[in-house]
Amino acid sequence: QLRLVESGGGVVQPGGSLKLSCVLSGRPLEDYHMAWFRQVPGKERQGVSSISDKADRTDYAESVKGRFTISRDNAKNTIYLQMNSLKPDDTAVYYCAVDTFPYYSGSRLVSGVGYDYWGQGTQVTVSS
Repeated sequence: QLRLVESGGGVVQPGGSLKLSCVLSGRPLEDYHMAWFRQVPGKERQGVSSISDKADRTDYAESVKGRFTISRDNAKNTIYLQMNSLKPDDTAVYYCAVDTFPYYSGSRLVSGVGYDYWGQGTQVTVSS
């Protein structure tokens, strides 16, 4: 059984930074492509960023390109999301997810298809 636990959320002022972490247990992280999603109550879930199992491919939503960086440490079974130049529109609950498809595709950030295991989420609030 796969389990994901996110951490690192909090309250930050506009222009500030946060680094989210997500630890996978139950299987080696290196077996999976991974992603971060976010959701605001009452709105659709949005794909933020994805990373291939070997970290040789990454993809980002247009709204976070140049500001967010996804990374992973397979030895620690952990993925990260470094968020810089945060804006109030980045306020959301952030979730990490496991991609159960064998092939990597950044386009599935939009549909969420294949992301079958999710963490409980961590709240990020950007406010002055």
